[in-house]
Amino acid sequence: MTQQIALEGDPSLERIARGEGLALCASGSWTARFAPALERLVTEAEQLGGSKPNVSIDVSGIARLDTFGAWLIERLRRNLGQDGTEARIAGLSTNYASLVDEVRQVSEAGPEPRRGGSLRAPIERLGRTIYAFIDDIVALISMMGAVLAGVLRVVVRPTSFRLTSTVHHLEQVCWRAVPIIVLITFLIGCIIAQQGIFHFRKFGADVFVVDMLGVLVLREIGVLLVSIMVAGRSGSAYTAELGSMKMREEIDALRTMGFDPIDVLIVPRLIALVLAVPILTFLGAMSALYGGGLVAWMYGGVDPEAFLLRLRDAISIDHFTVGMIKAPVMAVVIGIVACVEGLAVQGSAESLGSHTTASVVKSIFFVIVMDGVFAIFFAGIGI
Repeated sequence: MTQQIALEGDPSLERIARGEGLALCASGSWTARFAPALERLVTEAEQLGGSKPNVSIDVSGIARLDTFGAWLIERLRRNLGQDGTEARIAGLSTNYASLVDEVRQVSEAGPEPRRGGSLRAPIERLGRTIYAFIDDIVALISMMGAVLAGVLRVVVRPTSFRLTSTVHHLEQVCWRAVPIIVLITFLIGCIIAQQGIFHFRKFGADVFVVDMLGVLVLREIGVLLVSIMVAGRSGSAYTAELGSMKMREEIDALRTMGFDPIDVLIVPRLIALVLAVPILTFLGAMSALYGGGLVAWMYGGVDPEAFLLRLRDAISIDHFTVGMIKAPVMAVVIGIVACVEGLAVQGSAESLGSHTTASVVKSIFFVIVMDGVFAIFFAGIGI
């Protein structure tokens, strides 16, 4: 029998042989204050692993125990329990039982060691990504159904329509977005015209830049650029607003008062977005055409009257219609994604930031996908 002699209050770990087994009797203060001594005691005791068929760790003599001491006891039990040895903790008081159990759960739920050269990790990541994508699609479809039900309730009971809230959001996403939308689309129109003239001039076809500018702006660039900017500006704002309300439990308070959050929060925002994006698309397209015409005149020598005549011959009402048809669909996609991500926020600032970022990324992704779908569809019907 080997005995660790300790001063009063200092930790100790006494080893007592009991037949074929071994008892480790802990006493004193097992706290972080005595970390060096505890590390030494536990390390020496761990070297006994495999020497006895069963080991009992008696902690009834411990006067004080904190998380550090509980972790050392759990580490000792786990290390002694290897190689077929049965190790258990005995004499645990009710005051410290929950602490030791919590440490044990954390230890057992630790990260799985990485295995070099294994295909399991990339396959698992791929599976999780596919599962998350399917989960996102299901959430979007569910939100779409809830919004349609909310719109039907407004149609059945027009008095339930929240006009003030809709006008407020329309001002936020449309009127206040006009300056930045007009500025960016103007610059994009200028760049497209300058690059087109620079390359067409090699073939003596400067005037054909008007055809390219008109078709690109009215069919693709105008609505796509405006939708991306709205996703980054208004979509992120929707997610942040709803996420903040979710964190402050305001959405739960609405349900408690008998209000449906879809009717109060989601429907006005979506209606405002559906009205705003076509207006911004029209203004953006006109701004881009104006910027392109200005550059064509000053850089390419194309007279404004010749520019307008060529533009009238190059485009038709179908090009304008295609862009306007895309705009409300893009608005619905952006609004649905933003609201889904906002309602998915948990109770932390980190969750709010990650979902806001995810809202912008997913909105832009789905906007580009929808633009490709529209391109295939209109090409198929000959528009």
